[in-house]
Amino acid sequence: MINLFDAAWEVHTFLTTHQVPYVFIGGLAVQYWGEPRFTHDLDLTVAMPAEEVDDFVHMVTDFLSSRVDDPMSFAQRTRMVLVKASNGCQVDISLALPGYEDHVMARAVEIELEPQKSVQFCSAEDLIIHKAIAKRPRDIQDIEGIVYRQQDRLDVDYIRLWLNEFANLLADPDLLTPFEKAWRKLKSSGNRPEHRKSVG
Repeated sequence: MINLFDAAWEVHTFLTTHQVPYVFIGGLAVQYWGEPRFTHDLDLTVAMPAEEVDDFVHMVTDFLSSRVDDPMSFAQRTRMVLVKASNGCQVDISLALPGYEDHVMARAVEIELEPQKSVQFCSAEDLIIHKAIAKRPRDIQDIEGIVYRQQDRLDVDYIRLWLNEFANLLADPDLLTPFEKAWRKLKSSGNRPEHRKSVG
């Protein structure tokens, strides 16, 4: 079985060595903030100005194996870099745009995977926002799990602010629905907050 922690640490070490701000945003972050579920890959976003994308893609694909034939044109088209860690773990790197993602980076949380091995996760609120935008069935379930686990620790005003922004930007008035539905369910159930758990 591929060790996600080893892959995450390898990616973290590479990005921090090159002073590239990042946060993990996928299933690994869900394991910490929400209901644990099986995940076999890593998802993260990096702060990368448009004028530095080409250099970044070259740098990453020189270090990690690309999963596409032409990573440069793929990145320019999709703002994604798809690579594999040395242990074979698939890594999806999203190239963040200025604006909201600046807040994501500023709110990053340092999480210890193993003793003396800490990496950057997005906040629980930002994970909910990313999941709401993706809005696959799995993402909706993840939102419910995060709300249930984090409860009153969540900054609900922050979540609503950015989901409203994206709802307008994407012309999707239903973007808030998964979060609001999970939040109403929590409030009506009378559940109390639980202690945050570790990833490991």
